[in-house]
Amino acid sequence: MSRIVGLDHGSRRIGVAVGEAATGLAFARPALPAGDTARLVDLVRREGGELVVIGLPRNMDGSEGPQAEAVRRFGDRLAALGLTVSYQDERLSSWQAAEQLSAAGKRTDRRSGELDSAAARVILQDYLDARTRPSDPQETE
Repeated sequence: MSRIVGLDHGSRRIGVAVGEAATGLAFARPALPAGDTARLVDLVRREGGELVVIGLPRNMDGSEGPQAEAVRRFGDRLAALGLTVSYQDERLSSWQAAEQLSAAGKRTDRRSGELDSAAARVILQDYLDARTRPSDPQETE
């Protein structure tokens, strides 16, 4: 698996990031309008995405609520269009993205989608990091 597309699904916009399994690095791309599934599928295919990782909003106790249900329906629609979909826990990803943008001296306009795509980058980076960490020997026993 080489190229992976990360998504932060929102009611207005979908944050987008693209990463490489080989390098373990993720980069934000411009956000897309939430209802533009055709454009999203086109972007995944143009980027050579072999996998789409969607941020799954969980409650702080790990349970799933109505937002997670909506994200899973969205993922099912993408899978029905031929994309391979996986989910990544996205708890605190928007907060972490806002902190990173602030540390870089950027002020984000909520309408620009920059924060949405920064959150998608955090989600995808977490996914990539989890796959490159050496496993704990006690986990395999």
